[in-house]
Amino acid sequence: MVDSIFSGDRPAEGEERFETLLAASLEPGSRVRLERIVSCDVRDGAWYDQAWDEWVMVVRGEAVLEWGDGTTVTLGAGDYLRIKAHRRHRVVRTSAECVWLALHLGGGE
Repeated sequence: MVDSIFSGDRPAEGEERFETLLAASLEPGSRVRLERIVSCDVRDGAWYDQAWDEWVMVVRGEAVLEWGDGTTVTLGAGDYLRIKAHRRHRVVRTSAECVWLALHLGGGE
């Protein structure tokens, strides 16, 4: 079955939808999880301090992340970055339809 990263219902304004596309254990204690996130005009999201690294890419739209030290980074379509374990961060804002891919490395059940 073929699917599209852009398929599915759009979440309500100010909300995000998370969908696990793939999850696997590579060896005992070592998990990876690929997630699709659809954000709709999110503002001032919750803070995260994860025990695992995460790689994120904006596939469509735009997003601004804030780090624990107050600095921000803007991601547009095609931009990606790796967030190291325990690097405090949050989504400050997203465009009306922002589609992400997130690869969780070692956690994030």
